[in-house]
Amino acid sequence: MATQTNEYPTKAYGATAPDSGVGPMQITRRGLRHDDVLIEITHCGICHSDLHSARNDWGGTVYPIVPGHEIVGIVSAVGESVTRHKVGDRVAIGCMVDGCMECRHCEADLEQYCLSGGMTGTYNGKDRRDGSPTYGGYSERIVAREEFVLKVPDSLPMAEAAPLLCAGITTYSPLRTWKVGPGSKVAVAGLGGLGHMGVKLAAAMGAEVTVLSRSESKRADAEKLGAHAFLNTDDKEAMKAARGTFDMVLNTIPVRHDVTPYLHLLRIDGVQVLVGMIDMMPEMHSGVFLGRKVLTGSGIGGIAETQEMLDFCAAKNILPEIEIIRMQDIAAAYDRMEASDIKYRFVIDMESLRSGE
Repeated sequence: MATQTNEYPTKAYGATAPDSGVGPMQITRRGLRHDDVLIEITHCGICHSDLHSARNDWGGTVYPIVPGHEIVGIVSAVGESVTRHKVGDRVAIGCMVDGCMECRHCEADLEQYCLSGGMTGTYNGKDRRDGSPTYGGYSERIVAREEFVLKVPDSLPMAEAAPLLCAGITTYSPLRTWKVGPGSKVAVAGLGGLGHMGVKLAAAMGAEVTVLSRSESKRADAEKLGAHAFLNTDDKEAMKAARGTFDMVLNTIPVRHDVTPYLHLLRIDGVQVLVGMIDMMPEMHSGVFLGRKVLTGSGIGGIAETQEMLDFCAAKNILPEIEIIRMQDIAAAYDRMEASDIKYRFVIDMESLRSGE
């Protein structure tokens, strides 16, 4: 199909200021370049990052902003050079839409760590070619470079596939990086949008999984999600007894907290991977590292790894727990998300945006 030169007027929801809330707006998607894919969005997951970015909690938000980086939809047009996708394909876009594709990280399928200006975010970023702002998935459609468009396996329901593009890959990547598999003992700290995916994925990889939480009410949920054990972190005796037990602590807790107790749970050369906390860390005593404990962080995965994750979830029938909402209910969803009143991920049905109902 030939390149389309016309731009695409697009209904969207976004924020115009830190206190504006997220509401209706009109944006324009660029006409197709030779290597672009036009996607009609069917569903978009809601991530905590959307809320923080809309409110400029982290600083650096450029308004107007259209959040959303857990995007699934159907290809409706392609540029003349596109070979990876065709009209009618089920596809997805995650947290990034471009990279330099030339640095050693991009060449190693680590586009998320692009050395040339960083990855281009799906929203609140700048297009690498013309400098225009990138707008996310709270919208009818999106245009993106073909290399950053993923294939959604036929067996994955579209709504459930959406959260995999952030919550799924954010937990899958460290599990794969540190070679979790049969015989591994993995503890997942926190049982929210990220944590529940960490439990499902680690268990599917063959690991023995323990959920760490100070909330006893999470015990039953942990078991339903596939965890083999539950450890109440407020139980000092139980925490002491579990010292030196785990190969990995996958720490999905999103707020500032002391990570030292989780380091004590690790075996020699065990690793605690932070995937939830985006904040200054509390001070800790360096002596904890004398036991050869590793503390690190992990972002999302590269494009190849994200596709691997989608295929893995399809093969193992791993689906996030979701609640589908209308676009018009986004404010209430944000409030509920802040109150942890969701098990475990909101997904927007974009038909509600198109119909206005």
